[in-house]
Amino acid sequence: MSQLFASPGTPDTPVTEPAARAVGLTKVYGRGETRVTALEAVSVEFDQGRFTAVMGPSGSGKSTLMHCMAGLDPVTSGLTRIGDVELSSLNDRQLTRLRREKVGFVFQGFNLLSTLTTLENITLPLRLAGQRPDRAWLDTVVATVGLADRLAHRPAELSGGQQQRVAVARALVSRPEIVFADEPTGNLDSRSGAEVLGFLRDSVRELHQTVVMVTHDPVAAAHADRVVFLADGHLVDELYEPTADRVLDVMLTFETRDRRTP
Repeated sequence: MSQLFASPGTPDTPVTEPAARAVGLTKVYGRGETRVTALEAVSVEFDQGRFTAVMGPSGSGKSTLMHCMAGLDPVTSGLTRIGDVELSSLNDRQLTRLRREKVGFVFQGFNLLSTLTTLENITLPLRLAGQRPDRAWLDTVVATVGLADRLAHRPAELSGGQQQRVAVARALVSRPEIVFADEPTGNLDSRSGAEVLGFLRDSVRELHQTVVMVTHDPVAAAHADRVVFLADGHLVDELYEPTADRVLDVMLTFETRDRRTP
């Protein structure tokens, strides 16, 4: 990878099992003339207790990487792990259980149930798993995302930013090993988006959560500890302690390269 944008302040962290890892990950869609290689031999690790952003031009493979590493989409070759569990070794039932117990999801669409209150939406994954919430942890999560006075409200009574905060709380309430967020601020105005990014940041800093966020926005990426960059299905660069300007500088190199490509 290029060292041009590497930070001299790359954090020194204890050697621990990554929260998630891909080794030689390749994902191909279609066959023959319709064959598209979305990811090619991508190897990447996401450290525990860190906030990582995944960026790249449209079609670079950002969301495909997230879907494969979260077990939402099977890989063509290579391996993906959540903790020490290799996803390809699991059958459908085991994979569903792993996603339910070890992975949290936050999507661009809030995916809340309109007939449920905020509290019911937050605790839905636990209820589906036949579990009762840890009240102390639930209170901590609700306080972190600032929803204590909105627990009886239904989604239609909440702003877009508040709805996404509910989605963040829902992702955190089961104490997952890792949270994957796919363009979580894409449907929000700048103020609401900044609030949600702040809550994701707080979940890492205060709740020791691991977050991987796919985004196209340099300002959003600047909330992360680290940014990894994809282009044409390859991992091409990374940046620690990012700022929006530094992220934008990296992204501009992709545009310059594309203009020079015949």
